[in-house]
Amino acid sequence: MTTRTAPPAAPGTDRPALPPHPGTTVGRGLVRQLRRGTVVVALISGGLAAFVAQEYERTFSGALGVSSLTALAENPAIRTLFGPPVALDDPGGFTVWRTGTVVAVLAGIWGALAGTRITRGEEDAGRTELLLSGRVRLATLVRRSLAVLFGAGAVVGAAVVVGMLLAGTAPAGSLLFGTLIGGTTMTGAALGVLGGQVLPERRAASGLAVGLLLAGLLARMVGDGVAALSWLRWLSPFGLIGRAAPYAENRWGPVLVLVLEIAVLAVLAAAAAEGRDVGSGRWRGRERGRTPSRLLRSLPGLAVHRTRRATVTWSAGVGAYFLLIGLLASAMLQFLRDNPVFAQMAATAGFARLATVQGYAASLFSLLAVPVGAYAAGRVAALMADETASRLTLVYSRPVGRVRWATWEAVAVAAGTVVVTAVAGLTTWIGATWVHAGLGPGEALRGALTAVPVALLCLGAAMLALGWLPSAVLAVGVLPAAGGYLLLVLAESFGWPSWLRGLSPFAHLAAVPAEPVDVVGALGMVLVALLLAAVGLVGYARRDLRG
Repeated sequence: MTTRTAPPAAPGTDRPALPPHPGTTVGRGLVRQLRRGTVVVALISGGLAAFVAQEYERTFSGALGVSSLTALAENPAIRTLFGPPVALDDPGGFTVWRTGTVVAVLAGIWGALAGTRITRGEEDAGRTELLLSGRVRLATLVRRSLAVLFGAGAVVGAAVVVGMLLAGTAPAGSLLFGTLIGGTTMTGAALGVLGGQVLPERRAASGLAVGLLLAGLLARMVGDGVAALSWLRWLSPFGLIGRAAPYAENRWGPVLVLVLEIAVLAVLAAAAAEGRDVGSGRWRGRERGRTPSRLLRSLPGLAVHRTRRATVTWSAGVGAYFLLIGLLASAMLQFLRDNPVFAQMAATAGFARLATVQGYAASLFSLLAVPVGAYAAGRVAALMADETASRLTLVYSRPVGRVRWATWEAVAVAAGTVVVTAVAGLTTWIGATWVHAGLGPGEALRGALTAVPVALLCLGAAMLALGWLPSAVLAVGVLPAAGGYLLLVLAESFGWPSWLRGLSPFAHLAAVPAEPVDVVGALGMVLVALLLAAVGLVGYARRDLRG
């Protein structure tokens, strides 16, 4: 056998293409990781804003006079919950006031979770070590992650602009509103990346980023409700939305403040990545011995041990919000009595009993299922994250079956949903009692616990995904709550058939405590949740572990 070398390429012929720059390759990989979530959040944000603007023309246009707008702007309860109402006689201004905070929270939290996922999450899974074995440095990877995340935020903001323009609102206000939503997404993303550099675990980093973001929401609520503390609104991206006043004054000064906040967070994240070891965080905490918890002596105890911290955190956050809801009960009820036009508008929107404290509590308790469902789905997603990071390998090396372990985890999470909803009910009662609103403790607890069946549906859906679609546990898990509520709103707004409306779990919830509990509907949802969980456990026992 003979060998020979290939002849040199003739002059003028094509030469082999040079390999792409490693930074470009990394950027493309990050785009692939984020593109699906970016599209979903962009469609939801832009679609929701456009939908509300269109509904304004059909439902509220011409219904608000000058005296009603003045009363709305002066009511502290309204300002605290929704922000300062400006330009409510314009469909764009009404959309910003009614949904601006909701869309901003959705986009900001997604940005925070995406930031920790592509940074700290990749390190926890061990994939970053392989990537950094080449020519890419950790600081470069963090900067690329920030750039791609900021691009995703720009896409979300652009979707809001397009949605508002398609709804026929003013271009200047649409551009400003979309810029603020995109900037809030970038703020959350920068917080997520920064948390991933500071803390050595993805769950802790996500908790820090989301906690700081929600602290900004609380600062906005306090700043809007207490005139002496209005300066707090400058510290929060949510407060800057009100300061900018889209469709009214259209101020661009707050946008510059938002850009400065994003830049500071990005610089801090990049600086924290310099010189840091892969897999570690800047803050390690103190190394000190602890006596092992007695909960670690059994599988049920271990499940409770893993769930208790998240349960306490969610209970504190939800409890603080519903304490505020209770404290605002008297002011809101008095406002509706003094302004019957808004009571009529509330009835048109499906809240016919909003003028009573029981109806007021019931309307807000119906929304409780969304955060509690997110809590349940998030705990199952944490179980999947532990599997991906190979933290369950040691557990399964013992005489522990997968179905047995996952079942105890689900039971602990189900108990946690009851705890979180009960805390919401008790804090609402405490707040309402403080202002003498007339809401009893039994009424508040019954109203809050009505959300438990929907939360259990989220738990069952997440268990189903754990067994058969482990890459989308969180998305599938929150679908019954978030998607079900959106389906109900769309079905009632557009007059869709009753069978389609009945697919939403919220269609089977009674307005407790204003109405008796729908026992049949609640039991039906619990049975469906058990069925979904059982099917998920079958798939979990059959599939291979991922790590």
